[in-house]
Amino acid sequence: MRTVRLESETDLDGWRTHARALLFEGVQPAHAAFRTGTTTAGLFEEVAPPSPAPASLALTVPRAFMDLAAAVALHRSEDRFDLLYRLLWRLQQDRHLLNIVSDRDVADAMERAKNVSRASHKMKAFVRFRRIGDAGDERWIAWFEPAHRVLERTAPFFQRRFTTMRWTILTPDGTADWDGKHLTFGPPATKDQAPEGDDVEEFWKTYYASTFNPARLKTKMMQSEMPRRYWANLPEAALIPELVARAAVREEAMVRAPATPTNARLSRATAPVVERATTNEVVPTSLPALAAGVQGCRRCPLWRDATQAVCGRGPTQAPLMIVGEQPGDQEDLAGEPFVGPAGQVLDAALAEADLDRNAAWITNAVKHFKHEPRGKRRLHKTPDAGEVQACRWWLDAERALVKPRLIVTLGATAALGVLGRKIAVTKERGRPVRLDDGTAVLPTVHPSYLLRLPDAEMREAERARFIADLKAAKALLADAE
Repeated sequence: MRTVRLESETDLDGWRTHARALLFEGVQPAHAAFRTGTTTAGLFEEVAPPSPAPASLALTVPRAFMDLAAAVALHRSEDRFDLLYRLLWRLQQDRHLLNIVSDRDVADAMERAKNVSRASHKMKAFVRFRRIGDAGDERWIAWFEPAHRVLERTAPFFQRRFTTMRWTILTPDGTADWDGKHLTFGPPATKDQAPEGDDVEEFWKTYYASTFNPARLKTKMMQSEMPRRYWANLPEAALIPELVARAAVREEAMVRAPATPTNARLSRATAPVVERATTNEVVPTSLPALAAGVQGCRRCPLWRDATQAVCGRGPTQAPLMIVGEQPGDQEDLAGEPFVGPAGQVLDAALAEADLDRNAAWITNAVKHFKHEPRGKRRLHKTPDAGEVQACRWWLDAERALVKPRLIVTLGATAALGVLGRKIAVTKERGRPVRLDDGTAVLPTVHPSYLLRLPDAEMREAERARFIADLKAAKALLADAE
């Protein structure tokens, strides 16, 4: 038996070198064994490195095998490198071996890779940092015992997630340290090197208890997603037994509790009293007629839950038409387009682009507010293609009456309503296209997109691009005069 001693538990590079040499010598998997620092050689095993394989030896394997090997090498099983050598040997005769998922060795390796991936996921979910030091010398320390050796594989996730923090993760396999600039790895640690708690922990436990929903409790599912082996290092785990025990009582109290009161603001909102026709086949001949007619629209079901239809606003025969997606919560109540947060972003951007909002006709592709009630709030829902198509009849009539020289579409829904086809806004923004009647259309993003960006730097960059698109619209208007 030829036995090779690897330098560490995760020495994949060393395994590759020795495995290549063993293949060159023709050592079959049954006569080769790989040992690490924590495993001992058998009585009849010869611990000696093989002769180096010549550099000219051509040895190729599928990329999928190296990805698989990188994961399996992190598994805690003692025979993981033996399994990999067996697969490597067999791949020399059948390069498509990994496609046979029913093969015993292939299935075994894939299962171990899956376990390693699961261990990495659990580490991301269950690492709990505790603060030490004061505000001037603050550091966050965590103790974690991963099911497999995934520290180095998973640490970059915490580097990206907590870039501005100085943190250290201690594990029995090693340590990961981020000083704000460099990620380094050190020797194994013990649990007594980690702090027992910090002043933030009680706030976290209070938050966890307040978000625990007894009506959605599934104990087996919870223990499947949060195995008990991790509970010892989770501050909130101390609350789980009591929360589970009280779940039935709390659930009964929730059922008996009175319904959430109706939102008073919405209750006071009254839709205009109009004669609602079952069809709308008569093309309006004026903008006031269009505004009155759309209130009785039944072309799609959105009218059922909206306060009122919201038509465009602006001067008749405006050279510029700006088309958004649909009214929002505030627009639905006010009966005017773009008066909420997105409207404020649009107003500021138009001012910086030297475009007068009062000189433009501003409207939406869909005239009713599509939303989902959530307690006292109404959450925005994107109109589907059928709803956009149903409302396109009104948008086309609106465009025919205003006769703009240029239409700026804000977002994908607006572009679909004007162009009649889906577009990739981020790829086609700022590039004018022509309608059949020669009207220019300039797609760009919706102002609400800028509000949703979490990163301040990205938000500022995207806002600058949005203003640049509006300046391009101004230039197109000047050329069309």
